[in-house]
Amino acid sequence: MFDELDTALSSENRYHDSEAIPDNDNSQVETSMEPAYKILIADDHPLFREAISSVIASGFAGSEIIETADLDSALEITRENDDLDLILLDLNMPGMHGLTGLITLRNEAPTIPVVIVSAEEDKQVVLQAITYGACGFITKSSPRAQMTEAIQQILNGNVYLPSDIIRTGKESSSNRRSRHEDNPISPELLNSLTRRQLLVLERMSKGESNKQIAYNLNIAETTVKAHVSAILRKLGVHNRVQAILSASDVDFSQYLKR
Repeated sequence: MFDELDTALSSENRYHDSEAIPDNDNSQVETSMEPAYKILIADDHPLFREAISSVIASGFAGSEIIETADLDSALEITRENDDLDLILLDLNMPGMHGLTGLITLRNEAPTIPVVIVSAEEDKQVVLQAITYGACGFITKSSPRAQMTEAIQQILNGNVYLPSDIIRTGKESSSNRRSRHEDNPISPELLNSLTRRQLLVLERMSKGESNKQIAYNLNIAETTVKAHVSAILRKLGVHNRVQAILSASDVDFSQYLKR
């Protein structure tokens, strides 16, 4: 008798619980608890891995984080996890040999976005990393909020560049001169851009996403995309990264005076 009463009460409690959260809602709750992203952190410093893991855990709740400390194991992990959403790659961990490791990883996993995370703050290294296939460069000295924003931009499909380094030009004069000669934008090409296109290109060179540009210029994101397409066509470049590289030394104030 008591067993039957307990069973009845248990069933009644379950009934009331199910009224608060119906079965179909329960399934939705469970689905929302699945990992938002699957991210590999490849860095040989345990403290930094812990720090970046904390950034991801707080900024991208529910994400699955995989950690490793050298290039060989990072390559093995990418072979076993072709569903990775992002790789955060230290530039100086064992096996990297500078940007050579980046090239190796991009050849092994060309569809997985790779971001360099490094203490390096030389402008030329940052731009070379983008040229060799990285979709972003995050300095280890970046504040937590800036790291979160950078990762979000990249997960949204954009390129992230550290604007403070790009603007201040922390590179040797010989490197700066050589790169400028390799990626010139003639005054004629810049003058062919409308004022609004110049404003969009200026914000692109600061590493802003289309959404940020749209917000800052108070225009629709579709309009930004149209301007970006026109900019690429007029400058004779094939993608956004090439435009950013070419425009990083441009003094936009001179062209926006007109």
